[in-house]
Amino acid sequence: MIKIENVTKMYGQTLAVKNISFEVGKGEILGFLGPNGAGKTTTMRIITGYFPPTNGDVFVDKYSVLDQPLEVKKRIGYVPENPSMYKDMKVREYIRFIGAIKGVPKSKLKENLEKTLSECALEGVANKMIGELSKGYRQRVALGQALVNDPPVLILDEPTSGLDPKQIFEIRQLIKSMSGERTIILSTHILPEVSMTCDKVVIINEGQIVAQDTVDNIGRSISGSYQLEMTIDGNPEDVVEIFYQIPGILRVDNEKNIYIIDVEKDKDIRAELARKVVEKGFGLLEFKPRMLSLEEVFLKLVTEEEGVNAS
Repeated sequence: MIKIENVTKMYGQTLAVKNISFEVGKGEILGFLGPNGAGKTTTMRIITGYFPPTNGDVFVDKYSVLDQPLEVKKRIGYVPENPSMYKDMKVREYIRFIGAIKGVPKSKLKENLEKTLSECALEGVANKMIGELSKGYRQRVALGQALVNDPPVLILDEPTSGLDPKQIFEIRQLIKSMSGERTIILSTHILPEVSMTCDKVVIINEGQIVAQDTVDNIGRSISGSYQLEMTIDGNPEDVVEIFYQIPGILRVDNEKNIYIIDVEKDKDIRAELARKVVEKGFGLLEFKPRMLSLEEVFLKLVTEEEGVNAS
């Protein structure tokens, strides 16, 4: 549905984005993650046709943002980080107005408007002035204007910025409810945003992609190992001794009766581990994979990149 091919963006002599490529499949929610100033907003603006790339191209539903920008824009709903709205207009009036500007046919405008108000839970404030709404509801209105033309693609740039915890939860739930129906790129520097709502992750730092994978796999994809966690009733020295007899184990850390085991990336030793523990008469109380958290992955990648650039 969305394909970014070798996109570079220069502002004069300043390189904002360097040769980035990634894809988002139909119905997927992709988290576009990076620190402030990493190039996220620049990339979003290129995808939406706000300005062209210096090199490369973006395809939305196979239409080129360079060659067919109007076709691309018809298929995209965009919520910028700081959306501007006419605060002296009522919610219903404003979303209808945006729908007309976007070219929604009169025969469909009323239906689209009511659907959007329902989808964004705006029925209760539909006749209120936008300027009277809380920030959380204004963010819902921003989503509403992006959805009123029923686009298959939604681009969200920091959609929960400045909201309180309750509002953040509500917006996240709204975004997640669209999974499978719309292709969504969610740009953010807030890590829980991605973990809770996204299928895939692209991490960008200093204008370059440093990792991309599913949320579940990204920890393993950047490391030469994966981790297992075991809770075992037995003498720690004896337990560790049998672990190191198994090929593929790189390191074992333990605290009391909990063991964190680093294993070579491509070796599956789970069955052998469990068998050895049971054969030795130890009590196997718990056994589970231990994935790097998204926060650990993010900090590892950003810190490593900054170290490389400084050297």
